Amino acid sequence: MNDDTTAPHGFDDLLAANAAFAQDFTLGGFDGIAHRGVAVVTCMDSRIDPLGMIGLSPGDAKIFRNPGGRVTAAALEALVLGVHLLNVQRILVVPHTRCAMANHTEVELRALIGQKAGSDASWQGFHVVADQDAALRADVAAIRSHPLIPDTVDVGGFLYDVDSGLLEHRA
Repeated sequence: MNDDTTAPHGFDDLLAANAAFAQDFTLGGFDGIAHRGVAVVTCMDSRIDPLGMIGLSPGDAKIFRNPGGRVTAAALEALVLGVHLLNVQRILVVPHTRCAMANHTEVELRALIGQKAGSDASWQGFHVVADQDAALRADVAAIRSHPLIPDTVDVGGFLYDVDSGLLEHRA
């Protein structure tokens, strides 16, 4: 019988870490707005600390992550909500160096994933980024031209260097 209240053993270390985290938890009752007025769209890459890289702390910003750090329809939805309901006044779009989404073709990723999965992956889209600078400019333009994001919101495109930790303003 499966007891839905018991996590599998593969999560024991994470649950123990969470229990330690909760002992000093200070964000209870937090209002959920971006206290520094910032939103960041970035990649899911684990080398990126979206708050730390710009000197912020939990509660300061809204973070949206996806493969490649692209401004997708879901990212735009989050940004519109952030601007109108959550105090977002500045938006950073931040792809990064050495990104798998920019260093592989769609065909290569499908083959690699298919091999690792032991199953055909030719049907799965991975939305690779052939030209990061062009994609970043297009993503920033999509935010700036969105009818529900006012011109008063500052929008910038930056490339994060995963080896140095530095941001470079690109768009």
